Amino acid sequence: MNVTEAVKSRRSIRQFIDKPVDRSVIDRVLVTAQRAPSGGNTQPWSAVVVGGDELARIAAAIKAKAQAAPMGEGAEYAIYPKELDGRYEEQRRGVGKAMFDAIGLERGDGAGRITQMAKNWDSFGAPVQLFTYTRKYMGPPQWSDMGMWLQTVMLLLREEGLDSCAQEIWAMYGTYMRELLGVDDDHIFFCGMAIGYRDADDPINNFDVSRVPISENVKFLGL
Repeated sequence: MNVTEAVKSRRSIRQFIDKPVDRSVIDRVLVTAQRAPSGGNTQPWSAVVVGGDELARIAAAIKAKAQAAPMGEGAEYAIYPKELDGRYEEQRRGVGKAMFDAIGLERGDGAGRITQMAKNWDSFGAPVQLFTYTRKYMGPPQWSDMGMWLQTVMLLLREEGLDSCAQEIWAMYGTYMRELLGVDDDHIFFCGMAIGYRDADDPINNFDVSRVPISENVKFLGL
């Protein structure tokens, strides 16, 4: 698989099959992903890879926390800015509608949507989670570096025939996630990433995820 194929075939998978992921594959991906760029070679990302009984423990704890505080508790950053508007908000709402339409959930089916959202805590059936965090004093450039590393990981997973879903929803309980992972207060929790093999037949993995034409967000000068 070349880079273009990996980019085009990567998508956020929300239903995985029951198939284990070999630890050696994860090791290989993460070793190669260390080549991701970062300003001044700071490499500001840190992560915990979790599976098996440990992942079950974390999932159970977050499910209990979500029942007690369904709107979140201890979030350390805003997942979306309050000022999100225009095409940004339209795109956010649009992809949500496309996903719910694909699995036959009506707009008024609040219980169904909550049930679907709760599948995040089971990693959509994936056997591995990659939880990412960084030092609290890191600024926007280092967060950008962290994103480049995560994208590198996702593309390398595709090269290995694996799939992923980056999940910022875990950040709704950021301080609790750090407690569950044994991460100290000098750090800030960023996100999870479910890792496994996609269920290629599930409708939730097959709806169209549109992208704006580059004319809407790229300008050429002198070319």
